[in-house]
Formats: sequence, C-alpha cells, structure tokens
Amino acid sequence: MFLWLPPCRLLFHNNAADCNIDGVIGPVPMHPLPIKEIIVFLVVAGVLVPVLARLRLNPVLAFLLIGVLIGPYGLAGFPGMPAAFSAIALTEVGQVRVLGEFGIVFLLFLIGIELSPTRLIAMRRLIFGLGSAQVLLCGTVIGLIAWGWGNEPDAAFVLGACLALSSTAVVMKIVTDRGHFASPSGQASFAILLFQDLAIVPMMFLLAFAGHESAVAGQEASFLLVLAKAAGAILAVLLVGHWLARPLLRLAAGGQGAHEHFMACMLLLLLLAAVATEYAGLGMALGAFLAGLVFAETEFRNQIEIDMEPFRGLFMGLFFMSVGMTVDVSLVVGNIFWLAASVVGLFALKAALITGLCLAFGLALPVAARIGITLGQAGEFALIIVGMALHAKILTDEVAQFMALMTCLTLTLTPAAYWLGEYCERILQKRSRLSAEDALAAASRDVSGHVVIAGFGRTGQAVARMLEENQISYLALDIDAPALDALRQRGKPVFFGDAGNPQALQKVRADKARAVVLALDNKDAARRAIATVRRFCPQVMIYARAHDESHADSLKRHGVSAVVLEIEGVSQYLARRVIEDMSA
Repeated sequence: MFLWLPPCRLLFHNNAADCNIDGVIGPVPMHPLPIKEIIVFLVVAGVLVPVLARLRLNPVLAFLLIGVLIGPYGLAGFPGMPAAFSAIALTEVGQVRVLGEFGIVFLLFLIGIELSPTRLIAMRRLIFGLGSAQVLLCGTVIGLIAWGWGNEPDAAFVLGACLALSSTAVVMKIVTDRGHFASPSGQASFAILLFQDLAIVPMMFLLAFAGHESAVAGQEASFLLVLAKAAGAILAVLLVGHWLARPLLRLAAGGQGAHEHFMACMLLLLLLAAVATEYAGLGMALGAFLAGLVFAETEFRNQIEIDMEPFRGLFMGLFFMSVGMTVDVSLVVGNIFWLAASVVGLFALKAALITGLCLAFGLALPVAARIGITLGQAGEFALIIVGMALHAKILTDEVAQFMALMTCLTLTLTPAAYWLGEYCERILQKRSRLSAEDALAAASRDVSGHVVIAGFGRTGQAVARMLEENQISYLALDIDAPALDALRQRGKPVFFGDAGNPQALQKVRADKARAVVLALDNKDAARRAIATVRRFCPQVMIYARAHDESHADSLKRHGVSAVVLEIEGVSQYLARRVIEDMSA
C-alpha cells in the first residue's frame, strides 16, 4: 500500500526543488505507508496521552512533549540510552509532518463549519470589536519591537501577526474542562479567539501568495494572473459547493448504509475543495475552511461536527507531535536566556495590552486581568505561519526555529498562566469595590442570543454543563443565596432572582435571549415565570420539564414551547432540544 501527499507548504519545509512551483501536481515517486510512525502515534494517542491526562496534563501539551522525547533530537540522541528506545524513536520527521498537516486542514474545516452567523451577530461587539482590536494592537506593538531588533519590515510584520494570536486549542480545552465557558472571562476569551481564527485565513492567504510569488520569480506568471487564479479557485469552491453540497449530501444520507455513504461524500467534497485551493497555490487549509463555510449552510451541519470531532483531535495531536519532533533540545539549552526572556516578555506584553483593551470595552479589572494573562501565549497557528513565512523566504531558518521554540514553550506554560489568571482575578475581586453580581452584570451587558436558565439546581446545572460543552452561552437565575457565591467562584454566571420577576429577567437580558429553560421544581413558580416571560419576552422559546402528562398539557396551555417529561436523563433531553434549536 502506498500513500502520497503534497509536500509543499509543510512546517519549516524550505526546499523549493521538492515543491511544485507551477501549482500543478505532476508525477512523483510513491512513498511507502509510514507504518512505524502510525503505530507509534496510535500508542501515544491511545495509551500515553490518556495516562498523562489522568495527571491533569492538557492533551495538546502531552502530544507536544512526547514529540520532543521521541523525535530525532530527543532522548534517542543522548548517549547511554537503551537500544530499545531507539526502536520507537521517530527520525523521519517529514513523514509525520505530512500527516500532521492534515490536522490543520481538518481544524480549518471545523472552524469554518462552526462559524454560525447567529453566534457572530450575537457576540459581534466582542468578536469584531475587542477581537479585532486585540489582533491589531498586539500585532502592531510586537511587529514594531521585532523591527527594532533588526528584522526586515516584512519579517517584522509576520512576527507581529503570528505572535498576536493565542492558542484556541489549549485555552478552550482548559476553559471547557473547568466549566468556565459561560463565565465573563470565558465568553470574552472565546470572542477574541474566534476573531483570531477568522484572521488566520487572510494571513495564510497572503503568505501562500507570497510563497507562490517567490517560487515563480523570473518566470512569465504575472501578479494579476496569479491573483486571478486564486480568486477563481475561491469563487469556484464557494459557488460550486453552494449548488452541489446540499443535493449530494441528501443523496448520500438516504438509503441503506447511509452513514457510511454520507461520510464518504462529505470527505470527498472536503478534499476536492482543499485540492482546488492547493492547485491555485493557496494551500489545502484555505479550501477546507471554505468547505466548512459551505457545509455550515446545510441542515447536516450538526451531524458533520459530531462525525468529525474525533478526527480533529487525532490529527491535531499528530500535528503537535510533529511540531515537538522538530524541537532541538540542545538549541533550547544553548539559547536558554533569550528564550526565557522572550517567553516572559511575550506573556507580560500581551497580558498588559489585552487587559487594557478589555477595560476599554467595559469589563471589570479582575475579569480583564484574567483574560490578559490567559491569552498571553503564542498559538498553534503561529507555527504554521512561521513555516509558511520560511517557505516564502521571509524568515530565516534561525529566526523560524527560535520562534517555534518560543511558541512551544509558551504553549507548555499555558495551564500555569490560566491558574495565575484565576488567582489574580480572585485577589483583585476581593480588593474591588464592585460586588460579584455588579461585576457579572457589567460583563454581561452586551450578551445576546444566549440561553436563560431559571433555577440552577441539579437539573439547571446539568443543562448548563451540556451548553458549555457545545460552546453555547447562558445566564442563570436562582434564589438560593448561600449557594450563589460558591457558584460564582466556580465561574458560573448566576444572578440572584426569581424568573417571575421582570427585574430579574432584565438582569439576565431575557429580552435578548433565544431561549429560556425552566428548571424549577415548584409548579406555581414555573407558572409565574412562564407568564412573566411571555409578557415581557413574547418571542423567546420556553423549554420546561413536566412531572406527568397532565402537567405537560398545563404548561403548553400557559405558553411553553417544548416540554420534556421527567424521565431518566431529563436534563440531557432538555439540553439537547435547546442545542438543536440554537444550532439551527
């Protein structure tokens, strides 16, 4: 069995002779399937990473560190190591890197498919306001510093752009695992990271274009011809995908063996889009992103996300492992002072800039400081951008290697930075004159398109967990005052109040919500809440639980949109109904 993948635009691959500079794939030698690399990776993904996860090590960091250990510069290269260790060491970094590049393809695809217009509109102030300001300010300041250190203007621009980005993979994994997605800091961090994901696409486009131009230098291809070719590929993917994606997916989804046929059709369309942009010299990742945008318009969006989620984790793990394999430990030791100074300087600079921007957008100081410290690292896409800039001959090998090492170190330190951000938030909150509820109200003033949970007992908290896992924001109401402080310390956006009180509904911005979930045990309290919500927020969907059929009929007569009977797993059913409607 043989496997061949396009070798162009790989991380730190800078051999123009190996690339197809005309954008046309010609006959190339076939390479044997890298069985050893695949087996080692599956051992890492299926055995070692779960073991490290029990030690509370982030999976992304686990892949990165294991890649360092088993790579050509890792333990196998040290004298006195057992011969058995050499058997599992991977010295062919290129083969792992080729497979790892597909992790980026699938990640961009999922980013595209998750870009819900509803979500973008609901969080537009934070995404396009705070997010764009963060990328521009941090990129400009870091770029000017890089230029001041003697880098060429184009190299300084690239360094500023890539180091302005933070790590969506690591930060959101920690935020979701800790149940902090719905907190003010979690929502603002998500908005900034979402805009950074959007900004990656034009960055990759420009660098791929720069790499193509450098490759065709001295030939007859003109700037306008190359630009027209790129624009044609993008329009072809969007237009053809718009007309073909839905009917083809519907055809594949019907009949016997529908799931297998559906997966095959979806992967076919994804790879065709990726190959189209690869031929145009723009890289496969851009085509995957465009395919995600096309699929996001279909009714199959949720199913595709579910089917692709395990692949995203595996391919991203492979990418991070391949990055770790490129880290030369001896270079880290030889540049330990400058690396340490750069890592500390980057965290400090980005923390100060992001904190200031969050304050300017009305967030309280404790929340702003936590966000700034949490997002102080360089992100995984910095590695891709640095590699593309090296291929385009914008960065030198020395600068690219140093930036990769610094990025890996900042990623490794991200869990510690997250803990430090939490600690600073608690300290500043104690010294702040604002009460916890006032700080939460200030941070929630621009929230819209969210879910309101009335009653934050066991059922309400179970619903909240599922909403957080699906990255849907919510605000909650509860009248159990002693429990509120503990919930807020855990990052839960819970206000004191009764859903039957109009002032309480104003606190949670129910008039801007898409849904209200009634998780109340008391029937009379539920009826009052329904009447108040229907009077002040007639357009909002109301979901509620019912004790029996007669109770369900009564709730529907009072204006509840959907009722779930109290059977085993009621909270899961209730949350699933909300999530399906929110994602539509």
